[in-house]
Amino acid sequence: MKQSTPQRSDMTIGQVAKAASVNLQTVRYYQRRGLIEQPSKPLSGYRRYPAETVDRIRFIKRAQALGFSLAEIAELLDLGDGRCADVRRVAEHQRDLVSSRVEELAAMRRTLDELIERCRQGEEPTHCPLIETLSRSE
Repeated sequence: MKQSTPQRSDMTIGQVAKAASVNLQTVRYYQRRGLIEQPSKPLSGYRRYPAETVDRIRFIKRAQALGFSLAEIAELLDLGDGRCADVRRVAEHQRDLVSSRVEELAAMRRTLDELIERCRQGEEPTHCPLIETLSRSE
């Protein structure tokens, strides 16, 4: 039987963290970075977070998984709804960065493939072309 969850509009920081599948320190860190609001603390009791906090944390985590930095995520959150051209500009920039990284990784793979092949072809067991190449000063 599924456990009942508290009303999403009345959640403690621990409940928010659990619902968003992050740890408590992540929630606090996002608060310090200004990515999520920290509700005021009542005189007695715990801060209560609105339902949007869980959704916002999930948005942040998804954006991070796409390679956006926290600064870029803050920019996306500030843009909000309705300014698609601005959001698209940020997304296009991120896509270009990802494309550049893919090209760099492909070049790294080709270099490693070449070095591995040179190692395979090496006849002298005490001399490794890969180690020699990585040790060389440029």
